Amino acid sequence: MRNGIVLFTSDRGITPATLARAAEERGFDTIYVPEHTHIPVRRDALHPTGGADLPDDRYLRTLDPWVSLATCAAVTTRIRLSTAVSLPVESDPITLAKTLATLDHLSGGRVTLGAGFGWNTDELADHHVPAGKRRTVLREYLEAMRELWTAEEASYDGEFVSFGPSWAYPKPPQGRIPVIIGAGGGPKTMRWIAAHAEGWMTTPVETDIADKAALLRKEWADAGRDGEPDVRVLVAKRPTPEDLADWTTAGASELIWGVPDAEESAVLGYLDKLAGKLDLAG
Repeated sequence: MRNGIVLFTSDRGITPATLARAAEERGFDTIYVPEHTHIPVRRDALHPTGGADLPDDRYLRTLDPWVSLATCAAVTTRIRLSTAVSLPVESDPITLAKTLATLDHLSGGRVTLGAGFGWNTDELADHHVPAGKRRTVLREYLEAMRELWTAEEASYDGEFVSFGPSWAYPKPPQGRIPVIIGAGGGPKTMRWIAAHAEGWMTTPVETDIADKAALLRKEWADAGRDGEPDVRVLVAKRPTPEDLADWTTAGASELIWGVPDAEESAVLGYLDKLAGKLDLAG
């Protein structure tokens, strides 16, 4: 299994570029950053953990993911660049397609789009995304962006995205930028992933991951997809031997380890200890 790291970025503590360079030197495979454009003060949506309150104030202070990853790309050569997770439906799809294609082009094809449907429906509402249609909106965004990434003359006609024949460059070196959906692993989500994405990223509260990955593989086969879905595990606590066995059975391709949003020396010390425990070679 590969090993990635996720930094819940903020306007305090270590910068994404400093962390990415240090992670690459220590042998980590991917750096992930999150996305929230803003957090409405009045909020009806519950946090995914079920609480009415946010766990901490970093949700109010997250950095832009694409600017953050661009700074990471500029100081690294190998580590992959991803999000855990971004919210594509909170951007204009034509502009976002350009941003992602440019980042993929300038990084040498290192981008993976970790995307969510959006738990904060109040945040989505400010972007004019109907809560009950958020999966439809995301599907159309991904279809439209893939059209812009791959077609010489791209066009799309949907309910939420529509544009006539257009030229759009650069094209991502990867062709289709891989999309990994971060969401609870229920049957509806697994069907959606099998139809529209390249893989699944677990939530911090996920259980029975091997069983859910097996369901995803069944949906994948039923959808006539070639190959295997990409399963990535967000590690939210110190794993037990049972956890590691579950993730192995799930066929996880990557474990995603959180690092603290703290000042540079503290984070680099934590990273050294984590790399040592994982027996990574930089």
